[in-house]
Amino acid sequence: MSRKRPATETHLFAGTSGWAYPTWKPNFYPVGTSAKKFLSFYASQLNSVEVNYTFRTLPSAAMLAGWLDQTPANFRFSFKAPQRITHFSRLRDCAQHVADLLACLAPVAEAGKLGLILFQLPPNFKADLERLRDFLAIPALNPPATPPIAFEFRHESWFTPETAAILTEHNAALCIAESDDLRTPEIHTAATHTCFRLRRTGGYGPSQIAAFAERFSILAQTRDVYAYFKHEDEPTGALNAVAFLKAAKGAK
Repeated sequence: MSRKRPATETHLFAGTSGWAYPTWKPNFYPVGTSAKKFLSFYASQLNSVEVNYTFRTLPSAAMLAGWLDQTPANFRFSFKAPQRITHFSRLRDCAQHVADLLACLAPVAEAGKLGLILFQLPPNFKADLERLRDFLAIPALNPPATPPIAFEFRHESWFTPETAAILTEHNAALCIAESDDLRTPEIHTAATHTCFRLRRTGGYGPSQIAAFAERFSILAQTRDVYAYFKHEDEPTGALNAVAFLKAAKGAK
């Protein structure tokens, strides 16, 4: 049975997909904020970010060190898995790629700032349960080295009890994503963490933000909850995330 954890601990993390957006001035970043100061300001307002940079290439040690230096101890970086795993290899024969990713991110884990690793599959990748099982059998994704992981499936054929059972067996979260075109069923397959990606065009209104805050705060009593709002040229997602965290404080 899941137990409630101390209310003083932080288990609810929210942000957007990235932070390096000059077009977020002046409504999110103050006028005059330099690009070098974006992350430190972002981290003063939000407590997590989903890094899409890793989708195309792995960051250098110096880059990671800079990110860690600019963020407080309670901040969490989640990372999108490289496309060579999810899109090119499509989860097949990826043990070395996964090992390379985790080795790269080791400094983030050692700093206590590693959130989720998100495996976002392409929309034309139909359900292949045998391949999913084989992928989740990779030693680096299993105890004692298990990082928090989540899968975002973008083809409806994955939304079955069989998929959920495999994820549950490996404590892998089903990323609960909603966009204009597709909505993932809300099934919590991991015991320790949950991932939401809130991607509706135009963002969310106050009543929707309040509903998210109340619901996710309840979930955060027994698990880590990560909620990422959509990046757009306008800072709608960042402002939604700020409003969400404020509402969540009131919902406790």
